[in-house]
Amino acid sequence: MKLRCLPLALLIMLSGCSTAQSVLHAHGEAAIALKNLIIFIAWVAAIIWLAVVGFLTFALVPRRNHSAGPDNRSERTMTIAVATATAATALIIGILTVASFYTTRALNSGGNADVTVVVRAQQWWWQFIYADHDQTQIFQTANELHIPVGKTIRLRLQAVDVIHSFWVPSLAGKLDLIPGRENTLTLRAERPGIYRGQCAEFCGLQHGHMAFAVIAEDDADYQRWLARQRLDAAKPTEAEAIAGQGVFLAKQCAACHAIRGTSASGSTGPDLTHVAGRRTIAAGLLETTRGSFAAWIADPQTLKPGNNMPMVPLTADELRQLSAYMESLR
Repeated sequence: MKLRCLPLALLIMLSGCSTAQSVLHAHGEAAIALKNLIIFIAWVAAIIWLAVVGFLTFALVPRRNHSAGPDNRSERTMTIAVATATAATALIIGILTVASFYTTRALNSGGNADVTVVVRAQQWWWQFIYADHDQTQIFQTANELHIPVGKTIRLRLQAVDVIHSFWVPSLAGKLDLIPGRENTLTLRAERPGIYRGQCAEFCGLQHGHMAFAVIAEDDADYQRWLARQRLDAAKPTEAEAIAGQGVFLAKQCAACHAIRGTSASGSTGPDLTHVAGRRTIAAGLLETTRGSFAAWIADPQTLKPGNNMPMVPLTADELRQLSAYMESLR
């Protein structure tokens, strides 16, 4: 019975072997430093294990005792062995401490940043505010961080409610976001790709559904994305979407969400100016489709219990119109 269960156990363990969110799938300067530290510690641990097993094997091998009296040489040998082991332990701990110290410094390298983004974590979604010296160029998005490849990105980490933790294992180590305190983390992606991030500090009921994506792009693609994000929301052209905009502004939606170019200026929930251009909604819970918009708007508490979005009473026609409007916001 136990042998029959072994393949199932192996499959379960292998299901966690994914490059989507792995410290060993490193493509950022800080992440590479952490990966090298992990490999170094693993090698040191393996050597120590082999040495201990070797000494135990040697000690268990029976040897002929040529002397009936006390063996002073054995006592001296034991004393030397214990002293050597103690010194080796202190040396190894010192080496690992120094290696960890210099690796940790890579999480927040000094110098000027090419891009600065304010990251605000709250139950249970991520707000990314792209700072700029020109106040008219500042914009924000949710649960999706775009960065240019090969550039230094400074993240100013803030928490609105409880302690959260920002973690993109393929690009950098994790760092906590603490209410009332701002921490700084440096990101640098060495190649284009989509890297999954996650809150790594338990923050409540939906902690497991607080994911985000870091999209590293070539500079030309990033600049095009930046230009689109700075634009106001496109005016709907289809009748159903136009009616949906009216529903959005007439109901409670506009009190919590902002859509630039309209009178909606709420700040409690995510900015929806270009929401249909994002890969997911609800912090990675659903793919961005019209059906997902309709399901989320109709009953957000069933999909993500405890979140701050209330269930707004809507007729079937209003729900179709509102989902059509959300789909038009690209």
